[in-house]
Amino acid sequence: MSFKNAAVSTALSLCLLAAVATPAHADRDDRNDRCRRDVQKAEERLQKAVRKHGEHSRQAEDRRHQLEETRERCHMRGDDRDHR
Repeated sequence: MSFKNAAVSTALSLCLLAAVATPAHADRDDRNDRCRRDVQKAEERLQKAVRKHGEHSRQAEDRRHQLEETRERCHMRGDDRDHR
């Protein structure tokens, strides 16, 4: 293989690699944004339940549990898998 063919082949490979890597990063950013929104909504629901029903009410405890589940779900599909 000549130098010119090797250079063209390398350049094409780099372009393909860049095209494949970019969407994966964008997908991860979208998941992170979605997780942040989900956690924020769960926190707001907890605050509302506390204001309406009291700190130690059944409703507030349910919302705390939901918030914890949301945080765990986001943690499991977030950074841990990306760094394996």
